[in-house]
Amino acid sequence: MRILVIGATGFIGPHVLRALARDGHALAAYHRGTAQAPLPAGTIRIVGDRNAIAADADRLRAFAPDVVVDLILSSGAQARAMLDVVRGGARRVVAASSMDVYRACGILHGLEEGPLEPLPLTEDSPLRTRLQAYPPEQLRMLQRVFGWLDEQYDKIPVERAVLGDSGIAGTVLRLPMVYGPGDPLHRFFPSIKRMDDGRRALLLDEATAQWRGPKGYVENVADAIALAAVSEEASGRVYNVAEDDALTELEWLGALGRAARWSGDVAVLPRDKVPPHLRMPGNLAQHWVADSTRIRRELGFHERTSRDQALRRTVAWERTHPPREIDPARFDYAAEDAALA
Repeated sequence: MRILVIGATGFIGPHVLRALARDGHALAAYHRGTAQAPLPAGTIRIVGDRNAIAADADRLRAFAPDVVVDLILSSGAQARAMLDVVRGGARRVVAASSMDVYRACGILHGLEEGPLEPLPLTEDSPLRTRLQAYPPEQLRMLQRVFGWLDEQYDKIPVERAVLGDSGIAGTVLRLPMVYGPGDPLHRFFPSIKRMDDGRRALLLDEATAQWRGPKGYVENVADAIALAAVSEEASGRVYNVAEDDALTELEWLGALGRAARWSGDVAVLPRDKVPPHLRMPGNLAQHWVADSTRIRRELGFHERTSRDQALRRTVAWERTHPPREIDPARFDYAAEDAALA
């Protein structure tokens, strides 16, 4: 196949390209040109701004893709603009969405009223009734990390546009919290830093310790995206992508500690005894356990990289690539020692 990947040089994109290259597909990468990630030999680079994608229509159509994989869709407007460019040429669009489309996300963040959502979350679970779930200050923080986010960020309109287009088939992948080398959010860095700083114990409040949410190692998530891109049976389908066992945050810290060869303990305390900078916000009675049976059954997806190996690679990368800016307030060891005492 001829496959165009939009957002191909970020966190997940290079892994998607490598997975597709293993099967010999002809590839093009559409990106801003600000990151020069190594791409598979023969990949055509098309530099442009996805927020002005119409200006690059001729170059994108000249590649004549059979399938378009869009990893950086932020809004319905972006999705419609992309579809206008590739419609009439590509047979199918594969869109990276997020687990945050589910009503359970709205309950966790206090945006939805009513009872907790039953678990696990399947592709047919209810979606949020409120759009644009992130407050402006949080969205601005995310925009500093992900330059492709626009002011209308919400994956629900993205999904509606991709699945509702009459001229091109769509596939939607609802991604988990993705970790691994290159993670722009440095999800595990705060814990790894504490371990490397010789902390004898890491603190969790009781609700956070038991909270479970979907995670996925970057190379395994990329394999799922690549598999959906080359599978015609994925047309018109929505797939959850997540590890099939959702660990508690306490279990994740234990696994991370083993990968980091840390000999300390995890202390679980009542919420009001844990310093505020360590408290996970939201209604933690609402877990985000996601069922990924559909993509495993229909497309044969499975993880090639074990969790132990994934965490060892992640720890090694975080140690050599710490965030450029580290907020001291997030590492108030005096307050943490007082709580432990």
